[in-house]
Amino acid sequence: MELDAYLHRINFVGTPKPDLDTLFQLQRQHLYSIPYSNLDVQLGRPLTTDVKSSYVKLVEQRQGGWCYEMNGLLGAMLESVGFQVMRMSGGVRRDARGDSAIGNHLVLCVQLDEPWVVDVGLGDGPYEPYPLKAHTFSQRGFTFRLEHVNGYWRLHNYAGSTAPTFDFVHQTADEGQLSAKCHWLSTEAESPFVNALVYQRVVPDGYDLQVGRVATTVRPGVREERLIDSADEFVRAIYHRFGIDEPALESLWETVLEQHEIYLASKEKQ
Repeated sequence: MELDAYLHRINFVGTPKPDLDTLFQLQRQHLYSIPYSNLDVQLGRPLTTDVKSSYVKLVEQRQGGWCYEMNGLLGAMLESVGFQVMRMSGGVRRDARGDSAIGNHLVLCVQLDEPWVVDVGLGDGPYEPYPLKAHTFSQRGFTFRLEHVNGYWRLHNYAGSTAPTFDFVHQTADEGQLSAKCHWLSTEAESPFVNALVYQRVVPDGYDLQVGRVATTVRPGVREERLIDSADEFVRAIYHRFGIDEPALESLWETVLEQHEIYLASKEKQ
């Protein structure tokens, strides 16, 4: 894995150093340049927590990835710069799902003058690192809150986000647990990642999202949605909004339509 190739991939300018300014720049540039994506889950491609595989996919093949890949890659590159990095197991919606959620999210902690939470794998979460202490903070007009609850840290995402909360403990991740959860999320019928294609990207003034047919633009105080109506439009939207050129996308269109109808039916039953 080459640090220079990664820096080129994320359009980083300058010489990285193990300091707070570089840490902020690397997280921002990673999020601007590499979209969150579960495309491989939809295509039935095997996924692991192996960092070298993530490097090939995200840097050499210029694709997007999900938390195990996004934070796995960033953590390795931060260590190459000289940062002290700890991988931690997170649980998205542990507040509702219980401890079974732990391991469904990989998050990083970087030790500088104090511990900083670093996360490029939440899709539409904070776009800059934040200190590991109980506090409320704002970034680009979006408000977040970190609190300590019964031995866990809990990040409250901005109102209306796709992942409202996630919990974690400030300790080294159980890699076996992460690997097992990665496999479950990518293969089991109950997994939300199996049931819908997801693309998410941080843009300078907010977030661009796509879940199946639904293309969403999120800006402070504004959320706009529209339906994609054809396979051609679907492929163009992924390319223009997320920078991904993937010929296999067109083959997913019928599946995307079917998943959307299942989603609408489930909403009617609620």
